[in-house]
Amino acid sequence: MDAAKNINNPVALETTSDRHEEHPDLRVLGLSAFLVSESLMFAGFFATYLLFRGGADVWPPQGTEVELLLPTINTIILVSSSFVIHLGDAAIKKNDVQGMQKWYKITAIMGAIFLLGQIVEYLTLGYGLTTNIFSNCFYLMTGFHGLHVFVGLLLILGVLWRSRRPGHYSATKHVGIEMAEIYWHFVDIIWIVLFTLLYILTQF
Repeated sequence: MDAAKNINNPVALETTSDRHEEHPDLRVLGLSAFLVSESLMFAGFFATYLLFRGGADVWPPQGTEVELLLPTINTIILVSSSFVIHLGDAAIKKNDVQGMQKWYKITAIMGAIFLLGQIVEYLTLGYGLTTNIFSNCFYLMTGFHGLHVFVGLLLILGVLWRSRRPGHYSATKHVGIEMAEIYWHFVDIIWIVLFTLLYILTQF
């Protein structure tokens, strides 16, 4: 009966619609909860790594040193991609779908280059996952982060695929784009911490 009354009453329909628009977007809330849980997991990795490092006389053990050149280039690429993907978000808020597509494509390329650089690093390190406790931590943390970068790439490609449909994204409808950007920023922040722990601090 109430639904029938609302159908015949435009004012009631408008009021009901306004109430729905006031509700928070559960997709963003779900992503935020997921990223908090992932942050706690990475925090566990970081704490374990620091515990092992604090109990070792020499860190990293001899034969498992890390080089800085390739990881530094990789870091510059990944961190820069955060600024690039933000340009895509800014473009869609101006109703510039083509601009968003351009910046998201560049971000995807930068992410792919990062993963390729990580693979090259793995192939040239000279030690493996089970060499010692440092190499075990190194491969687990960087590999797990690489998996998150790969998932981020899939999200970006998903946005690009959906954006082919006219009107799918606009200045007033772009939650999927924002979610991909938030996830990508998360991936970058985690990498900055990893780079500091595994590469910078091991030089001292």
